[in-house]
Amino acid sequence: MKTEKLRQKRLPSSWILTVALLGMLSTTTSRQAMPSAQVHQGWPHQPNIVFIIADDLGYTDLGCYGSQFYETPQIDRLAAEGVRFTEGYTAGPNCQPTRAAIFSGQYGPRTGVYTVGSIDRFPWQTRPLRPVDNVTELPLRCHTLGDVLKEAGYRTGYFGKWHLGEKEPYHPQFRGFEEAVVSMGRHFDFVTRPARPYPQGTYLADFLTELSIDFIRRHARQGPFFLVLSHFVVHSPYEAKEELLAKFKNKRPVGGHYHPVYAAMIASLDESVGQVVDTIDRLGLSENTLIIFTSDNGGVGGYSREGIASDEVTDNAPLRGGKGMLYEGGIRVPFIFRWKGVIPAGTTCGEPIHSVDFFPTLLEVTGIQPPTHYPLDGVSIVPLLKNPSRTDWPERSLFWHFPGYLGGEKKTWRTTPVGAIRKGPWKLLEFFEDGRVELYNVRSDVGEQHDLSRENPTKTAELQAELKKWREQIGAQMPTPNRAGTESASAL
Repeated sequence: MKTEKLRQKRLPSSWILTVALLGMLSTTTSRQAMPSAQVHQGWPHQPNIVFIIADDLGYTDLGCYGSQFYETPQIDRLAAEGVRFTEGYTAGPNCQPTRAAIFSGQYGPRTGVYTVGSIDRFPWQTRPLRPVDNVTELPLRCHTLGDVLKEAGYRTGYFGKWHLGEKEPYHPQFRGFEEAVVSMGRHFDFVTRPARPYPQGTYLADFLTELSIDFIRRHARQGPFFLVLSHFVVHSPYEAKEELLAKFKNKRPVGGHYHPVYAAMIASLDESVGQVVDTIDRLGLSENTLIIFTSDNGGVGGYSREGIASDEVTDNAPLRGGKGMLYEGGIRVPFIFRWKGVIPAGTTCGEPIHSVDFFPTLLEVTGIQPPTHYPLDGVSIVPLLKNPSRTDWPERSLFWHFPGYLGGEKKTWRTTPVGAIRKGPWKLLEFFEDGRVELYNVRSDVGEQHDLSRENPTKTAELQAELKKWREQIGAQMPTPNRAGTESASAL
């Protein structure tokens, strides 16, 4: 277990200086040439959009998704006032590919972003394959949601973890977000880009929440706004505010949920969501604001059942595996949407949706024509938001491509190069080292315990052929043989 760092929170006495400096942020536009956004007749009014992203939050880490240990009354209330998707998927098993897919609207093979950092983070040299080189900054050829909405007249703000390039010209301030402050890596004593002052002892989640609330207040009556609040909680290092930790120190574990520091971090996330939503409601914006909540990948847990030596702070059961894997625990996460008067309250939807769906969905919501000559890989889920129980939603295929390695400890691996396809109830994984495939019916076997590839060779061949065809059509690069590592790999 990584060292847990507990700090006494010293509440900031004033945010006046921070807010004043925020107002002076540069409004430099993206250096990418953007086709003019064309607004067509869509909704009666272009709504505000508040997009909240948690980091490493697992599928079962919320009360509304089944946890009886973590306490998330504010997020649960958000779900009760909107629609909760039970089969929402991230574009990747870790944060960078999901963020690239959300803000570009494209699968990883198009952007080149499929993992975090360079391929040398883990000793791939001992394995049979050489990974595909990873792109660590969102290519400038990609249009972002910020670019498109800003061009259409939205006031745009981004606060928190970006992880797609921290400096010009990749920083969100140059990718369509007029106001942008990014930070990640620490929950206390954090660094922001651009630099922003804050009182000693401030918790990063609180800092980002204050910036977001100020953004909402300043733009509430100035036309539509697009706000992204991208939290660093609940990512390691595991650090919590002491007053929240006290609530969980002596709480009895339930299932695989037991970690008091992690629980306190989730409580900070929940506080933040509640404060943002309350601000929207008090300003009378709830009927003209779409609020979205999700996570960038599955929770850090589920490894021990797979024989993987790695830190665990939660459990994604009944899902298999966790962050860094293409099993359900690594890519299935909470998806919650609230828009009072438009999205039916207290509803759930079991249709599979994906990170690449956000871009076309928000274009339809805002009445903006998609950019020309720029492919979007998802579909608009507006019909599901309006009617979550509809039964005529067309079946489609979702894809994942992970041509690299993510290590654990003691020479174990969370994943080796792998691809996956989900179609209807079926999910197939293809492992590139040896061509092995696994087939699951994730509707009847959500824990992926029963490999049906031998029992159902027809469905296996059908999905494997479709996955291969997709890779060819999208130009997905494949790992190549690592001749030097073949012998050493056999000993692992």
